[in-house]
Amino acid sequence: MCTAVVAFDPLSPCPVLLAGVRDEFADRPWLPPDAHWPDRPGLIGGIDLQAGGTWLAVAPDAPRAACVLNGQGRPAPPDGRISRGELPLRVAAAGEIGDLDLARFDPFHLVCVEPATARLWSWDGVELTERKLSAGLHMIVNTGLEGREPHPEAHPQAVAQMAARVAHFRPLLEAAPRPEPRGGTVAEAWGAWLPLVEGGGLDREDPRALVLSRDFGDGRLWGTSSISLVALSSDGVRYDFTAAPGDRSAWTTVLSA
Repeated sequence: MCTAVVAFDPLSPCPVLLAGVRDEFADRPWLPPDAHWPDRPGLIGGIDLQAGGTWLAVAPDAPRAACVLNGQGRPAPPDGRISRGELPLRVAAAGEIGDLDLARFDPFHLVCVEPATARLWSWDGVELTERKLSAGLHMIVNTGLEGREPHPEAHPQAVAQMAARVAHFRPLLEAAPRPEPRGGTVAEAWGAWLPLVEGGGLDREDPRALVLSRDFGDGRLWGTSSISLVALSSDGVRYDFTAAPGDRSAWTTVLSA
């Protein structure tokens, strides 16, 4: 269960704020954000070493950012399946999803943000929907925008946990003063948002948890592996990242507008 938070205000000096919380199995190898793709020199993001893609990509020169979350629905056939990690790279580079053989992708939610617009594509294995996100705050989880689009065959416990997460964190983020990240430390840039995206003090086992961990037995540990914070403005991109949620000293500034 990953989570993306988009705050879009076209009248703000920083029109787009994007928080991306990545959940993954602990033994899946990856590297932190950098220019990992020689064939796409304008992109920066963390790289999934198993499939070669990313969960969140930033194109500083655009400026543009894109992130992908697992969706629910009909999985792609194993023969010919393409990793969803290709999607943020494609969309961050081009600004459009383009001509894809969607049947080769497992279900996904794909966010693309630019200073003037925020969009969300959702694919359930059968149908692709596209929508523009209005001004305001939005949360996207595996059950879709605001957790309101669970697949009929989704596990009830997972659906309930995502609904609880949105119900808990959305009002807190909406009530917090909206950051306008410029210079300064990560704490100075992101203000009241930072402790919330770091988990808001909830235990990682709490059903509402944004930063979480689960032990599935047999050494299969799964949970939040990183958090990305991205701000887009006409002046450029601020991109902060941590691979150790809860350790304030572990944050690094990847890009600073």
